[in-house]
Amino acid sequence: MSATAASTSGGAAQRPAAPQGAAMPPLQGSALAITSIALALGTFMQVLDSTIANVSIPTIAGNLGVSTSQGTWVITSFAVANGVSVPLTGWLMGRYGVVKTFLGSVTLFTIASFLCGISWNLPSLILFRILQGGVSGPMIPGSQALLIMIFPPEKRGTALAIWSMTTLVAPICGPILGGYISDNFSWEWIFLINVPVGAICVFLCWRGMVGRETPTRKLPIDTTGFMLLLVWVGALQVMLDTGKDADWFSSPAIILEAVIAVVGFLAWVIWEMTEKNPIVDLSLFKSKNFVLGTLVFCLGYAVFFGNNLLLPLWLQTRMGYIATWAGLVAAPSGMIAVFLTPFAARIMNKVDARLAATVAVAAFGVSFWMRSLFTPDADFGAFVMPMLVQGIGMSTFFIAMVTICLNGIPASQVPAATGLTNFARITAGSFAASLITTFQDRGAALHQTRLAETGATATPALNGALDKLHHAGLSAQQSLGAVTRQFVDQSYLLSTLDLFRISAWLCIGVIPLIWLTRSARAAGPVQAGD
Repeated sequence: MSATAASTSGGAAQRPAAPQGAAMPPLQGSALAITSIALALGTFMQVLDSTIANVSIPTIAGNLGVSTSQGTWVITSFAVANGVSVPLTGWLMGRYGVVKTFLGSVTLFTIASFLCGISWNLPSLILFRILQGGVSGPMIPGSQALLIMIFPPEKRGTALAIWSMTTLVAPICGPILGGYISDNFSWEWIFLINVPVGAICVFLCWRGMVGRETPTRKLPIDTTGFMLLLVWVGALQVMLDTGKDADWFSSPAIILEAVIAVVGFLAWVIWEMTEKNPIVDLSLFKSKNFVLGTLVFCLGYAVFFGNNLLLPLWLQTRMGYIATWAGLVAAPSGMIAVFLTPFAARIMNKVDARLAATVAVAAFGVSFWMRSLFTPDADFGAFVMPMLVQGIGMSTFFIAMVTICLNGIPASQVPAATGLTNFARITAGSFAASLITTFQDRGAALHQTRLAETGATATPALNGALDKLHHAGLSAQQSLGAVTRQFVDQSYLLSTLDLFRISAWLCIGVIPLIWLTRSARAAGPVQAGD
């Protein structure tokens, strides 16, 4: 795998970067450990803020005096701004250097978090969330590139493991932490907790990375490419986030947003392919490993992300779980991932990344299949077991897929490549989140119709159940409502199980794509910088 934190961007990524001194040696000892933790904190903050507000929307909306549907723009605004900013990472790192870009991003993110915490109404909160998402784009690819740079080549798998752990654990901690803060403190602390963490991250990273800046090039910014990117990503994200409530393509607004997204995307691709200094380096897709690796990365993450949203949603709306306990169901998968990732990092230095990726995707598939066997009376332990299996896959999935994607990529293009893969992954996750909730509702409606047809042939049994409820003290209307609730809950159970089963087969289906890529290992002929 070719990897470095040295970067250029756009069309200039195909040309050698101007040298800025000899390559810096990897860090060692306590300096390596402290800087690695600081870089991991940067990743953790950004990923955490992508999910921490999800379970807190009703609380935020209630405190600000708006509806819950209006409150969802707190999530949408961050996602749109983040989605647009991620592809700019390569250009920013090439123009200003990886270290300056990362530190600047974390600093601005910390300031934006403080502003979110002191928001006085919904418009101000949305404005500051847009700012927070817009400046957060370089945080994940920047931390990844810097981790690769400060570790020696033989420990490259360890660097990716640290990045992988924070990327995987943060989405699990987000709902738990967000629910706990909303229930026990004030929602503002969801954002204010970033302030001390961000300050520590900036200080430690500056101490460890000062004097280790990567080569830069003064390139003109591709304004047209950026505007086209803003248009089609914004239209796509708004369509994905509002499509379910607007009944998707039954709404003229959704159709218009879809047309803008498609036309804007095609125009953007054409422009970027012909622009001398494009904002995003699409030449990366000439690499077979990058194309197939990114495709598998997106599909695997989309299924993973969609199901991680589906399970707590179902537990809270149909199984009577509160937000904190729904989050605790998912927690064991993060614990297993944290425990196994260091071991996976060592193995990744010795085995083919394709094998590790296959094991990870297969573990996801087994986990989803186990979930498809849930019953209406399943207890907490039954819900946790599949999450333990998922944790096995989480420990190697990110490391393996990043290794495959970056295999064969020139050192100067690695930051741009990581930016592109992360942008594609985030977009795929958003798309999956919107689709899976839509399919759950539509599947539930279908199953409810079938259950009603079955109930029509079992009228005596239904009448008997209604009589028992009536004798138990419920009124006729209450008894009918209780039976109807059982029908609805059962239909959602069947729909959810269908989605778990489909997800399992999708995981199995992407495995052949993994083996179409070239062999890659985390530890290889890698340069620490140019």
